[in-house]
Amino acid sequence: MAATKHPEHHRLHRSGWLRAAVLGANDGIVSISSLMLGVAASHHSDHLGIVMSGAAALAAGMCAMAAGEYVSVSSQADTERADLRTEARALATNHVEERRELAQIYVERGLDPGLAAEVARQLMEKDALGAHARDELGLTDELAARPFQAALASAASFVAGAIVPLLVAVLAPMELLIWLVAGISLLCLGGLGAVAAKAGGAGQVAGASRVLVWGVVAMAVTTGVGALFGVSG
Repeated sequence: MAATKHPEHHRLHRSGWLRAAVLGANDGIVSISSLMLGVAASHHSDHLGIVMSGAAALAAGMCAMAAGEYVSVSSQADTERADLRTEARALATNHVEERRELAQIYVERGLDPGLAAEVARQLMEKDALGAHARDELGLTDELAARPFQAALASAASFVAGAIVPLLVAVLAPMELLIWLVAGISLLCLGGLGAVAAKAGGAGQVAGASRVLVWGVVAMAVTTGVGALFGVSG
């Protein structure tokens, strides 16, 4: 009898990288476009000054995103390593009790006690620390914290988003800069939200709307602040 293919397509494995990519690109678009709109609305800078402010913000934002992600994920990695060391010591000093603990986890997940004890025994014979890391601590190789990878991904996604409003500002005439930067940035934000929602299996309209609302708020606030300082100056 031929084996049947598994018909279900789950999206949970995408949640980590999808969240990081969308967050980085969203931050890049919103922060750079908002900053340039604020500078333009102040009327205290020419076209080159607006572009240079956007370029400087891109560089600063890229470094900030990379550093923040590296520190955050490094802290997570430190915690994971500490938990693994604690578990390794427990296995070395009280192997029998640790096997009972693992068996109890399987009982709580639905196995009968006899089967749970046998599963725990076999898994621990093969890789005791790996079994406890996976089923007691929830740690796997696939989900392990990787600081450098996270930092690079965060920085790259930020730049991918930030480059859009910056290029628009470079190419746009001064009299249309505010409108073009705001319009194209919001269009990209809506598309980003819709794509992310579709990849995650959610409604595209709702996903796009969430991103657009906060993008509009950020741009309106910074433009208002720039205009206020322009009047007061």
